[in-house]
Amino acid sequence: MKTDTPPEPDRIDGAPHPRETRALLGQSVAETAFLEAFNGDRLHHAWLITGPEGVGKATLAWRIARFLIANPPVSSDGGMFGDLPNAAQTLEIDADHPVSHRLAAGSESGLFVLRRPVNEKTGQLRQEITVDEVRKMRNFFALSSADGGRRVVIVDSADELNVSAANALLKQLEEPPQDAILLLISHQPSRLLPTIRSRCRELRCATLDADAMAQALKAAGEEEISHPVELAELGGGSVGTALRIIHLDGIKTYQRIVTLFSAAPRVDQQQAIALAESALGKGKEPQLDMLVNLLDLFLARTARAGAVSPPAIEAAPGEAAILQRLSPNAAAARQWAALQQDLGARMRHGRAVNLDPAALLLDMVFKITETAAKTAAR
Repeated sequence: MKTDTPPEPDRIDGAPHPRETRALLGQSVAETAFLEAFNGDRLHHAWLITGPEGVGKATLAWRIARFLIANPPVSSDGGMFGDLPNAAQTLEIDADHPVSHRLAAGSESGLFVLRRPVNEKTGQLRQEITVDEVRKMRNFFALSSADGGRRVVIVDSADELNVSAANALLKQLEEPPQDAILLLISHQPSRLLPTIRSRCRELRCATLDADAMAQALKAAGEEEISHPVELAELGGGSVGTALRIIHLDGIKTYQRIVTLFSAAPRVDQQQAIALAESALGKGKEPQLDMLVNLLDLFLARTARAGAVSPPAIEAAPGEAAILQRLSPNAAAARQWAALQQDLGARMRHGRAVNLDPAALLLDMVFKITETAAKTAAR
């Protein structure tokens, strides 16, 4: 059935959008750091919100945006009566506040969200944030604020900027408009231009502990969790990742990956094709993202097995023994770590230029078996 609602790259299926999420769990350190800067009149024009994917970075960005727009700048003399406002104790803005209503409705004129656009020809999300979107942001800044308040930009995520878009954003960071605040979300800040990083103040979001994870999943509507041990291993302290795993059957997918490579370098070709086909087709972009991410995680856990030790807690039956055989020592671990980086870069480039995802996935399988032939203990 056709829908008029365009897909949103910053939404997890089955979970509230970050703009709709009122509670933020486990990130009090980052919130306190921002409030201290705000209360101390040290509000930087650009903030880089970092941490693993799915730990609440986007929710924090929307909380900050709501807070800043609801608290416009005061005049330098402290206002009409010369009194400075009381120090803010929290980023929380009441749900009945007009700013909360406008942000929820997507009608807040003081906010611009820079994110991957929809391809008008295909109706699907593009793989990168393009320079045209950054130009729209510049047009947003060119408009004078109707009430003299702040203008806030959320970039979700900065990792998805293509080269031209990144350079265009850099120019804006170098010459920020007055009373403009940019909030850049990044899962892997090391991949950003050093000049972008240097012009931002960092807010680091931590992974969630078990209690915070359980509360966050409950807040997202997940009352009962099956396979909690495996979910904790694959989720890595990220509620966003955990939600994707739950709703996209990620635990079963990871079990299929481990089974596929259990006898590597020998693999069952039909199993490999079936695994790839499970994430292909119209409307299956979330499944493709999940499969790519789980293959990347498998490589990371394989490298760690040789560098440190096999996992004490398995994310799939028999995983520890399989990883130990594939990565028996530190030399093997280095090869697996290098392969993880190489395949990640190849997949990102291939998807950005619209290469056949089936070919990309089967190429990953081939490269993994090729490396297993060099490293596996006989």
